[in-house]
Amino acid sequence: MFNWKEIVVGPNDSIRTTMLKIDAGALRFAIVTDESGHLLGTVTDGDIRRSLIAGKTLQEDIDGTYNPSPYWVCSQTNVAEIKAYLLKNSLLAVPLVDNNVVVGLHTLQSLSVSNRKSNPVFIMAGGFGTRLKPLTDTCPKPMLNIGGKPMLERLIEQFKDYGFEKFYISTHYLPEIIKNYFGSGDKWGVDIEYVHEETPLGTGGALSLLPKGKITEPLLMINGDVLTKLNFEQLLQAHNESNSIATMCVREYEYKIPYGVVESNNGKIVGFIEKPTYHFQVNAGIYVVDPKLLSKLNHQEKIDMPTLLENNFSFGIHAAVFHDYWLDIGKMDDFEKAQQDVKDLNFV
Repeated sequence: MFNWKEIVVGPNDSIRTTMLKIDAGALRFAIVTDESGHLLGTVTDGDIRRSLIAGKTLQEDIDGTYNPSPYWVCSQTNVAEIKAYLLKNSLLAVPLVDNNVVVGLHTLQSLSVSNRKSNPVFIMAGGFGTRLKPLTDTCPKPMLNIGGKPMLERLIEQFKDYGFEKFYISTHYLPEIIKNYFGSGDKWGVDIEYVHEETPLGTGGALSLLPKGKITEPLLMINGDVLTKLNFEQLLQAHNESNSIATMCVREYEYKIPYGVVESNNGKIVGFIEKPTYHFQVNAGIYVVDPKLLSKLNHQEKIDMPTLLENNFSFGIHAAVFHDYWLDIGKMDDFEKAQQDVKDLNFV
């Protein structure tokens, strides 16, 4: 197994020593730290080549050769965001840093191989998107571009970054646009199958169209019009630890009443609450479903997801509260907000 410490050098190490470490690591760079492990920079084979052309010798140290403003990520960053960061910046690897001390290294190869998951993902993409007309007159809502990329494509890429490679997509409105764009999923390195609702079956009923014999592990389910930075890997882990038949993602929602609230009893005022704020937990349209729940559905049964879960409370339904970015793109205001959010929040 590769040991990242083998490509660590100090500012006083020679160019020759650094070249040997870069060559041994096969990542085209070395990490430069002080004696306490604090990140000072990185040095690439290109940095060394330019230094030698400028007249430095192999025996001289790398001080002045390495880049003092290197790429790095916080050690708490989730793997999907690290992978996206590597791809965006065309990097093979990136140091993990905690309080300016290098504590590890993530490589693109390790992230692409080690986190593969066999759990399927079910994306509901059959809605009409009525509130987004006229944009949806000729385009299904999940195929509307957010930051130059269809919502549905963003979801597939996010799940892929977390290691999910098997997808089912439910269609109804303008299904050919979705199928023609994604096909079998080869372009994205995933496998996509489609289930078509001849008539809308509701969010829960669409599950009845899945090939039950193929679903042998918990399935992640999401509305196709959601923009989020949820850690899907942690969601799956939380579900597995809950021993529940299903998990619903819930968000804290704050509602502030813009008026003074009057409390009364038998026609007499007993108190006032000035512009109170109430907090609720709301359904985020993201679920993890155990195969046992699928077996309780009849083929083409029409039912929404909350009702399906309510009917199975006795088997345990887990509420996974999350605080990551989330936006349900249902109205034009949401659509416009999403366009700005993908820029401000560095969506890939």
